[in-house]
Amino acid sequence: MNALEMLSEEVPHLQASFDPTIVFGGVTQYILWMVICWIITLVLIIAVGRKLTLIPKNKFVNTVEYGYQFVRNDMGEGIIGHGFKKHVPFLATMFFFILISNFVGLIPGCKTPTGTISVTWALATISFVYFNFWGVKAKGGLGYLKSFAPSGLPAVMVPIIWFLELISTCIRWLTLAVRLYGNMFAGHMVLGIFALASSVFLTCGIQALDPLTGVLSLPWFLLLVAMYALETLVAFLQAYVFTVLSAVYVQIATSTH
Repeated sequence: MNALEMLSEEVPHLQASFDPTIVFGGVTQYILWMVICWIITLVLIIAVGRKLTLIPKNKFVNTVEYGYQFVRNDMGEGIIGHGFKKHVPFLATMFFFILISNFVGLIPGCKTPTGTISVTWALATISFVYFNFWGVKAKGGLGYLKSFAPSGLPAVMVPIIWFLELISTCIRWLTLAVRLYGNMFAGHMVLGIFALASSVFLTCGIQALDPLTGVLSLPWFLLLVAMYALETLVAFLQAYVFTVLSAVYVQIATSTH
């Protein structure tokens, strides 16, 4: 059996390894890693919070503080505007939890909680409930529903625009979940394929005493390294995008214009 045939046989097993499996009780490996990432996030924030000083001296603490300021200024003040401060804890929590979850998944042997749709649905649900809650709080229940159709529209257009905006608001729930899950799952699948290809070509080359097949494992390994670097960037970008969109939805829901 040549390397390509072996690779084609191993890919379905690789894909199956991403399926949720019960670790203990009714807990899957993704739920377990979600709890682990939640604990890491909690410990990180508490530890950094206790070491904050007027003049930062610890580089790690300074990095985390910079991340918080980034969320506060870029996503909070920059997007939400007036009254943004009360939303910063929510945005920062979402950003750091998703970021840590994504980075943990890049460690060999670990699973990223955001690699399963159930976890990303839960995160999207939290965001969806949050911005709708603040929309109702800012405008009242009836006022919030009325805001789906902007004032000044011709009467005949109001029900059409209102219905389309209602559907658009509900779809945000879906897109938040699927975008995060799709990017993280696809990225880890590609990493797995490149790692598997490197291993298969090297193993086949050694077993068949075929130097050419063994050497072909090197390009796959280089692709793995390049993809790993790209996934590191994607891990940050997906945390950023999810948090930015949540901030945008809060701004839309609470805006009086």
